Amino acid sequence: MSVLSLRDLRITYRTQGGGVPAVRGVDLEVATGEVVGLAGESGCGKSTIAGSVLRLLPKSAKIEGEILLDGQDVLSLKPGKLRALRWTGASIIFQGAMHSLNPVRRVGDQIAEAMVVHGQASEKKARVRAGDLLERVNLKPRRIDDYPHELSGGQKQRIMIAMALACNPSLVIADEPTTALDVIVQAQVLRLMKSLQNDLGLSMIFITHDLSVLVEVSDRLAIMYAGKIIEEGPAESVFHDPKHPYTEALAAAFPEIGDTRFRHHPSGLGGDPPDPQRIPPGCSFNPRCAKVFDDCGTHEPALVESGERRRAACLLVGGARSVTSGDPAVSVGAPVTVRDELVLGEPVLEVRGLEVNFKARASLFSKRPPDAKAVDGVNLTLHRGEVLALAGESGCGKTTLARAIIGLLVPQAGEVRYQGEPLGRQLKEYRRHVQMVFQDPTAALNPRRTIYEIVAQSLRIHGISRGPNGETEEQLVERALSRAGMRPPNLFFRRYPHELSGGQRQRIVIAGALALDPSVIVADEPVSNLDASVRGEILALLMELRDELQLSVLLVTHDLGLAWTVADRVAVMYLGRIVEIGPAADVLLRPKHPYTKALLDVVPEAGGMNRPILGGEPPDPTQIPPGCRFHVRCPLMGEVPGSGRAAQLGIETACRTQDIAIGEGGTDHLAACHLVSLGELP
Repeated sequence: MSVLSLRDLRITYRTQGGGVPAVRGVDLEVATGEVVGLAGESGCGKSTIAGSVLRLLPKSAKIEGEILLDGQDVLSLKPGKLRALRWTGASIIFQGAMHSLNPVRRVGDQIAEAMVVHGQASEKKARVRAGDLLERVNLKPRRIDDYPHELSGGQKQRIMIAMALACNPSLVIADEPTTALDVIVQAQVLRLMKSLQNDLGLSMIFITHDLSVLVEVSDRLAIMYAGKIIEEGPAESVFHDPKHPYTEALAAAFPEIGDTRFRHHPSGLGGDPPDPQRIPPGCSFNPRCAKVFDDCGTHEPALVESGERRRAACLLVGGARSVTSGDPAVSVGAPVTVRDELVLGEPVLEVRGLEVNFKARASLFSKRPPDAKAVDGVNLTLHRGEVLALAGESGCGKTTLARAIIGLLVPQAGEVRYQGEPLGRQLKEYRRHVQMVFQDPTAALNPRRTIYEIVAQSLRIHGISRGPNGETEEQLVERALSRAGMRPPNLFFRRYPHELSGGQRQRIVIAGALALDPSVIVADEPVSNLDASVRGEILALLMELRDELQLSVLLVTHDLGLAWTVADRVAVMYLGRIVEIGPAADVLLRPKHPYTKALLDVVPEAGGMNRPILGGEPPDPTQIPPGCRFHVRCPLMGEVPGSGRAAQLGIETACRTQDIAIGEGGTDHLAACHLVSLGELP
């Protein structure tokens, strides 16, 4: 039996420039107890479908077709009945938990509100059930009186899940619920949602652009492009054996760690999705498809059977041509079985004994607590032409270290050296050579300035009116935009950030950094907010710039798959320190530190729900535990002293009492773990 049925769903937004078709004839069924994953690039219609199920779209949206929820036609419901259906028939887990929660209300009150409004419980009983829901999402009931700012990102997302379950809905729609979370918290939330779905018999629509996440939690996948479903079928079958070239490219954008075909070879799709008001004739994907042939521009393919419970909208599937004809949709390198040959250039940037502390504030009723040690004695070297990935959980100190390197934070101890010279008062000159690319391009770009003004700003700040060969400012801006892949550059001079796609905005941020001809780029999560196809473009651009300009790149990320694709070396941070560092292939395929192994264990993959997930969260940086700072969460330590593998190996006392740091050994593979001294691996 179907909980949700979408039949010929068409949604058009009315604008001054005419109608914008966001969804163009979608048929979709969600059965009782089934998880359907909905994937595709931004603008393909995923979130529009989610909003239409409970009629949450703006008045400018014209909805046609049928939406049947538990047998009720949602489009014909009057406001009163529609209000009663929300939260009880279906609920939504929104993407940004911090933006969805009321910052001035306690989380328990926000969970209980829906139950009280829908008459399911009195305020007293609703509060009791809110405590029960907190336990169900693995939070202690005492957190019921906390405010959102007192919770971590993963805890806030758990509150959103508890709210969605408050009125016992038959359908839960999860719209990008893990996008902003690090890999360990993401794995915890995914396992929680899957277990709740199994225990409660929920039906679920899970929306994201990351196929590797969807294949882990979904029973069935539906892939959307330009407002239509272009492939559908069992999750693992669609992921591992895609029939549509677009699905193939989406899957390849998140390569598996250890797949040597993608090592130093970012993959994805070029170009952007079509303008909804100018959908090309024939197959809407044909302008970007590497397998295109003449008929693709004249015949729009329908969804046809392509195997057991599989459908795909591609002329390659319906017998017109063999699916293997033409060039592959994704270009990959030749398999390699040996370890990377890593040759490092001369040191460009050196970090020695760096410490960054944040001062805690005293309250009216207590003394000021100890300072938080965000970065605690870090040693790091970045070589010319090297991509060094800095990985770890949120809150481990990655971004703080990056900001200290760029000079945005003043360290309490240690030093940063550029080309052998300590970073002193010449900060302005230093920033000509060391530039930062921030995580969110929308926040990094001034919406009131044109692209030309944004890129030229850094030149003007540094008083550069002429290039080394006499180039004018306009020529320098053109060169920076061209290097960043914005060609022809003069077409973008008078445009504003809101007129560009997400990938184009990130390229503008990179162009602004390149305008000064830097030798080092510090990139803080440069692709975490981007679609799968755009992600591949930006990574390929960074690799191209590294090779062409001999740029050194410090890449801050929590995505180890990204590190596998582009990094020469990987440094893993935990609680303010580097705990493992070495060549990327060594660290990611043969990890020495238990924490690195825990990060690798939670990389999304098909059938990954039975994998071990590191419990808890990093300790409070104001109360760093004695001994190895990871020992309180280490899988080698037993819950009771003397019961774990560390005790069997005779290192438990050292783990609990003896602090351990790490050196910095270039191409050497080092780890700050007592186990390594015994020649053992975790």
